[in-house]
Amino acid sequence: MRTSPALRAAALAATVTVLLPLTGCSEGGDEDAPGRSTSPPHAANAAATGSPAGLAAQELKWKPCPAPSQAQGGGTKPSPLPGGAAWECSFMDVPLDYAEPGGDTIELALIRAKAINRKKRIGSLIFNFGGPGGSGVATLPAFGTEYDKLRTRYDLVSFDPRGVGRSDGVECEDDKQLDARYEADGTPDDAAEEKAFTADTKAYAAACEKNSGKALPFVGTTNAARDMDLMRQVLGDDRLYYFGISYGTELGGVYAHLFPRSVGRAVLDAVVDPTENSEESSLGQAKGFQLALDNFAQDCVARGDACKLPGATAAEVEQGVLDLLGRLEKKPVPGLGSRELTQTQATTGIAAALYSKETWPLLEQGLDEADGGNGGLLLALADSLNGRSEDGHYDNSAAAFTAISCADSKERFTPAQTRAKLPEFRDASPVFGDYLGWGLMACTGWPVAGAWETPDVSAPGAAPVLVIGNTGDPATPYAGAKAMADELGLGVGVELTYKGQGHGAYNSGNACVQKAVGGYLLDGKVPADGKVCG
Repeated sequence: MRTSPALRAAALAATVTVLLPLTGCSEGGDEDAPGRSTSPPHAANAAATGSPAGLAAQELKWKPCPAPSQAQGGGTKPSPLPGGAAWECSFMDVPLDYAEPGGDTIELALIRAKAINRKKRIGSLIFNFGGPGGSGVATLPAFGTEYDKLRTRYDLVSFDPRGVGRSDGVECEDDKQLDARYEADGTPDDAAEEKAFTADTKAYAAACEKNSGKALPFVGTTNAARDMDLMRQVLGDDRLYYFGISYGTELGGVYAHLFPRSVGRAVLDAVVDPTENSEESSLGQAKGFQLALDNFAQDCVARGDACKLPGATAAEVEQGVLDLLGRLEKKPVPGLGSRELTQTQATTGIAAALYSKETWPLLEQGLDEADGGNGGLLLALADSLNGRSEDGHYDNSAAAFTAISCADSKERFTPAQTRAKLPEFRDASPVFGDYLGWGLMACTGWPVAGAWETPDVSAPGAAPVLVIGNTGDPATPYAGAKAMADELGLGVGVELTYKGQGHGAYNSGNACVQKAVGGYLLDGKVPADGKVCG
């Protein structure tokens, strides 16, 4: 998803149940990494192959995947798929700068599982699960069984986009600094807190420039789309077969705009609104998460005494949440180990649990326990969204999110401009308004200028693109699907509505959605535009 910095990890969690460990390819030693060249990042030169066209002739060396690196989220190596099919990993060279195709290259980490029916194989179905900043190499194996029907005719493929995980991952602050950053007050209430917040934002940008300055100008979505077209060629496909989720829908839209004649069959699920700038997107998310909280509270009340939270109405349940956050701002409660649950961490944890209806029970339990003085569960939920492992190490998803978002968006907000926006955000959401409003400053002081106000996704002449919106989606509000379908253009964007809860539709398990997606990707049957699945 294209989300605010405070909620950036939903991108990774487009279909990921909170707290579920991810698996995939890993770092380890450079010499032992599967399919990796011995050249260090940026040092390999494309002159040997001449250009991106020359790079399209490279042969990938697929080997068994080890465990994911810390930058990818850690964990264990991916388990075989049903029937014993193994996950394979490799690396692909791409130009650092497409304006200098004969210059330095970087390596992108890839993962695949081969198609079940090789005789009827269509090609490679490339996944991007969102973020920006989520490791596709780590995420795809965690959900590979959910795409088994699609694997009947496709190799399932995903990758770490440039700047993410093992693909020349952006580095900013260390674990200790990130702990302090996430514990800090993210919703300043006075001049001193605002000064500290602004200083922290600038310090983070400076750390990113110091540790990854060479990569920052080149990690934007346009280059990621170019990488996907090169990947398509290297994998041997005449057209791109694509499944984009959350921010992956924006990436897919940009690809369709740049390479309309190369679009094969594409599905965009949990759709980012391409007509909204970063301010409008954040405001839409404030409304979306408030809607999800409303639905959670109504569900709680409907269950009567079975719900642990106080309140006879949804409004009373939500007031209890606000009261808890107010108390935490004044006095945090014990969390995990020596760490405390602060107001900002609690808000992050609440947001994390609203991405899926399946995690509502965790939210209920976490709020109840925090009200009693135990902030452990809400802090664990916040950690999952912030990319923190139990051992205290962070993946690089937050750094990658900021780097990619700020390479894309031109918007840079001052503290005064942000303060002026807060009333509108508070009206949109009493719980998340301040939290998302102050997130507008994420790119303040960033060393690289942004590329656009909004991305161009118009794709005249492209094959049909199936665009799926979920009416109860908190992170990518439902209206974004129609906007994307309209912007793709007449005869290109085909809209499908899912009346459900949570972020995304296909992985909800809804039979109607999965039948429509399968019918299109596997058999080329385009659903009727405007189709509704309940």
